[in-house]
Amino acid sequence: MVGREFGATGVQVPVIGQGTWQLGRDGLEALRTGIELGMTHLDTAEMYTGSEEIIAEAIRGIRNRIFLVSKVLPSNASYKGTLRACDASLKRLRTESLDVYLLHWWSGSHPIEETMRAMEELVAAGKVRYIGVSNFEVDRLKQAQKALTREKITCNQVIYHLRSRAVENHVLPFCESQNIAVVGYSPFDQGDFPSPGSKQGKALQTIADRHGKTPHQVALNFLTRRNSLFAICKASKAEHVRENAGGTGWKLNDEDLKLIDDTFPPAGKDEPLEML
Repeated sequence: MVGREFGATGVQVPVIGQGTWQLGRDGLEALRTGIELGMTHLDTAEMYTGSEEIIAEAIRGIRNRIFLVSKVLPSNASYKGTLRACDASLKRLRTESLDVYLLHWWSGSHPIEETMRAMEELVAAGKVRYIGVSNFEVDRLKQAQKALTREKITCNQVIYHLRSRAVENHVLPFCESQNIAVVGYSPFDQGDFPSPGSKQGKALQTIADRHGKTPHQVALNFLTRRNSLFAICKASKAEHVRENAGGTGWKLNDEDLKLIDDTFPPAGKDEPLEML
């Protein structure tokens, strides 16, 4: 598994990680398979009922190999609420610290200054290594940055797949200018991946055949093509995890990139960022 520096952290993190939204216990074997394949960037959240406990089981005895990320719900993101939520996640994950803790999406309930103050307190206490956000547009990213006094925003986790490229307009360039990692979730459009017989599916297959890969691997390679980009995918079956792991270690050529742009045009305007 290819790794690269994760934002300003200086830490090498696998380009493709594993998401756990709606991952049931039947996904435990797949999670372990991914870890063995080097997909050790594991993403969860307090909102993902049961997933933190499943991760705890998967990483028992190998925590030092894992880049572990969880998130606080906006409704819990007051100063004290953020501290409590982190402690609860640590307990469910059976670990002493998180590598990154994210605000799941912008909070209309609590001032960003409260949330970021709590995040910095968690770093000072050794419970969190780095601070991140999720589903943040540029203006809100700037507000979160301004609210911090000692630490930096190290990543922004956003929806990013071939049919949803709006982040390329403003979010991605801003994050790159600030050395903030961009972690794309739902890279396969939550299961609505182009069908083999469709125009989009045929284009992906053409590229896949050129490289001896699969359409899903082509998509992952494209979505992680820049140094700032990472992807997390959820898979409940080991064979799908193995396929996902093959999305790195090779390079799309200019002809491939043009075909993708022609088939999946970049968004002409910004779209609302989703929240998973």
